[in-house]
Amino acid sequence: MTSVVNNILSILVILVQLSMAVVLVAWAVSLVSKKENLIISYVLAWGLPLAFLTALISTGGSLIYSEVIGYEPCKLCWFQRILMYPQVITLGLALWHKNRAVIDQSIVLSLIGGVIAAYHYLSQIAVIEVAPCSAIGYAVNCTKIFTMNYGYITIPMMALTGFGYILLLMVVLKFNKIFKG
Repeated sequence: MTSVVNNILSILVILVQLSMAVVLVAWAVSLVSKKENLIISYVLAWGLPLAFLTALISTGGSLIYSEVIGYEPCKLCWFQRILMYPQVITLGLALWHKNRAVIDQSIVLSLIGGVIAAYHYLSQIAVIEVAPCSAIGYAVNCTKIFTMNYGYITIPMMALTGFGYILLLMVVLKFNKIFKG
């Protein structure tokens, strides 16, 4: 089961990363040309549902890893969970009520979560050195790699991708003013 979950989530990560690249290029073109293009129109129409789905899958994936597969989350994983889990509720309610206020909340949560996930990932691949979580009284070392797919996808990379995608979608929505009021 672990390999199936790893493969599914890793493929989703790659697809989302490719989608992020396409959206960034399309948004840059849109900003330069001052005209909405097909991709940005799609993001404006589907950004909120995509952000909600990303938060839902990210939350579900983390719960499967800890509660079903049995990977114990480290301290940095807990911080990332604290920043992702509420987004399922807030983005779900925003989707239901078309509430523009959630965009700012989601940007802040995703930005902080993304920074923590990037730090966690860089510590895992030994780009930066971090004190092990066990040194501050926590059982699991934050640099422990539970899964590595395609040579770079670890659990923190999955989180970084989720936070990054939600952040990108929310920034495009905010600065293109899809919601009124």
